[in-house]
Amino acid sequence: MDAPRPVRSAGEKLRKLRLELGLGIREVERRSQRLAEFKGNPDYCISRTWLARVEMGEFTPSIYKLHTLSVVYRRNRDEILSYFGLKTADVARDQSLFGLPKTHLVSPSGEGDSIKFPLRFSGDLDPSQTSLITRLVKIWGDVPAGVLRHLDVRNSIYGYIGLEDYTLHPLILPGSFVQIDPSQTKVQKSSASRELDRPIYFIELHEGYACGWCELNGGRLSVVPHLNSPTPIRHYEYPREAELVGRVTGVAMRIAEGGVLVGGR
Repeated sequence: MDAPRPVRSAGEKLRKLRLELGLGIREVERRSQRLAEFKGNPDYCISRTWLARVEMGEFTPSIYKLHTLSVVYRRNRDEILSYFGLKTADVARDQSLFGLPKTHLVSPSGEGDSIKFPLRFSGDLDPSQTSLITRLVKIWGDVPAGVLRHLDVRNSIYGYIGLEDYTLHPLILPGSFVQIDPSQTKVQKSSASRELDRPIYFIELHEGYACGWCELNGGRLSVVPHLNSPTPIRHYEYPREAELVGRVTGVAMRIAEGGVLVGGR
């Protein structure tokens, strides 16, 4: 049976790369043995027979051998993965296919100062102008790239409101993203009449996270829901049972199927 085309193509690319570097199969084996000894794990080792069969498209490397290939060939692991049709940049997009029930923090990608939301950007929109957007949104989150340039990734962190978290519904809907200022970790009293002017906080709890209005009385922190929310007020010992991650300073949420509203302050 012939090898699947992506695997066969990957093997051809790996062989071409090895030859361009002037490395023989025996030398790759020798270097992999040294790496395996250094790591204390034989899974990093690449035998001559195994490499020959990978180059013929018969095998797909394990995660350890992929690491060895990236080290020996001096290529980024993402490049080696791309030979097999896997793109790490697709992870965030693919994650958008599945919502999570719990509210949680959104981690940056770890590459430079960028953050990967499960979004696809449309670069032909001017966020400073009123526009009629005629393209249908295919994946939650197509927002203008210009809007995201204003995200303060250096000084902010980001959270996701779980699909089962109705604390601030209908003000902030489940499935929304929030921008958080981690420097604002003290509960502020507010007499603001407008709901969005009332400080909203992202809170870390023993069982996960919450997002809501907060009241602090002595050593008791109350997470206050929206008046129309089905979620009850929750009380925690502060700071033993609850800590403030920071104040919510921006919101991105879907307000209708296929639509998105991006807001901040």
